[in-house]
Order: sequence, then structure tokens, then C-alpha cells
Amino acid sequence: MTAIDFGAFVDELATVSGDAILPFFRTSLGVEDKSKGGRFDPVTAADRAAEAAMRALIAQNFPAHGIIGEEFGGERTEAEYVWLLDPIDGTKSFITGMPAWGTLIALTRLGEPVFGMMHQPFLRERFTGDGGAARYRGPAGNRDLRTRPCARLADAVMMTTSPLLMQAPDRARFHQVEDQVRLSRYGGDCYAYCMVAAGHADLVIETELKPHDVMALIPILTGAGGVMTTWEGGPASGGGRIIAAGDRRVHQAAMEMLAA
Repeated sequence: MTAIDFGAFVDELATVSGDAILPFFRTSLGVEDKSKGGRFDPVTAADRAAEAAMRALIAQNFPAHGIIGEEFGGERTEAEYVWLLDPIDGTKSFITGMPAWGTLIALTRLGEPVFGMMHQPFLRERFTGDGGAARYRGPAGNRDLRTRPCARLADAVMMTTSPLLMQAPDRARFHQVEDQVRLSRYGGDCYAYCMVAAGHADLVIETELKPHDVMALIPILTGAGGVMTTWEGGPASGGGRIIAAGDRRVHQAAMEMLAA
């Protein structure tokens, strides 16, 4: 099957997950805490319904493929092709009625991401990429995604979901970078990475991420001309402490400060 065929199938996954999620958005839905006494980590019926719908469609069409989902774990994870699903990345935004959330769908081959989508069904936006190119489809029309040039931290717009999610030593390093940038904005989860890909922001710095948080975003950001690594410059696919940037120069500048 070609990448184009996989792209069409990802559109189907996005549609069924969006259909499962939207009836719950901005309603009085119940919220559970997955943290077991730690920092609040919400999950809702919408998360579970969307992941179940996507898993069923994958199993029906590609029974030999593996699946790793945030809510229901992994199966056939040693398969050549494995899907990574995050039904609602940004559940805290979701439960507060804010639209800065999205469904992340990644297809990996031999452990490497080859196609990714961030779908925001409420806003009817889809960001896709295969590492070589990236596209936007939505109310603003259809267009290629391209990052913008940014040579210096002093010129950069930086985003993170929240510094409170970082461990204290990492938070201190983050604030050192924050002191150097032109503008810093909090909140956004997966949307922040897509705004870098679209050329509206320059840098995302985060920690404590899981593979399902980043796998779909890697081919979108790199396909738009950006770079995404760990703070040490390693592959971002395993999650952890992540730097995403639209320009390699500002990425290098941030990495030098964070790794110091």
C-alpha cells in the first residue's frame, strides 16, 4: 500500500474519532483522574470512545498492524507497521471547553514515523505530514505547511503547554531560555507544534512526553522544514524532553542553553 493510500485511511480514522469525540465536547461529561494521587491527569469517555473507534477500524482493515494507544495500551507492537494513537492530546483544554486539543494519529514502520496527522474536529482542521512534506486542510483552505526563518532566540516566539509540568531543574533551564525569547506563550499541547509547522511560532520546549505525544507531530514538523529532537539532540520518537523548532539555528541556540 502506498503512502497516499495510508493518507486516505488516516482521514477515515480522523473522521470516526471526531464523530466519537464531538458529542462530548463542551458538555457536562464525567472526568476521571489517571494519576493515582500524582499530578492531575484527566481522561474522559470521549478519549476512550475515540480510541476504541480507531482501533476497531485499524483491526478491520489492517489486522496484522500493531497499535499503541494512550488509553488501551499496545498490541502486536513488534509488527512492521504500528499505529500510535492519542485520541485527545490536550484533555485539560478539552474538559475546560478550550479548543486547543487534537487527535494525534501516527503510522510507524520499523519504529520510525512515516505519516502523522493532528486533527481538530471542532475547528475542522487537519495537519498532516510524511517527513518530506506537510499540508493543512481546513476552513482557511488547503495549503502546504512551511516553517519560517528565525536565526536568534531574541526573535523567537516560544510555546509550551505549562512549565508546571516540568521537574524543577528542567523548569529552571526552560526559564533561562524564556528570558531570551521575544514572546512566550503557554497552553496548546499538540497545537503548538502545528503552529511552528505553519510558520506562526518558532520554538516548542517541553518535558515528560510519551511516544504517543510526539510520533504524529514529527513527520508534520519535519515535513514543513522544521527539526524536532530531545534536549540532548537525540531522536524525538521516544518522547521525554523535547525541542521543536522551525529553524535549525534557533533550535541549536535553545539546545545549547538547555543542555548546559
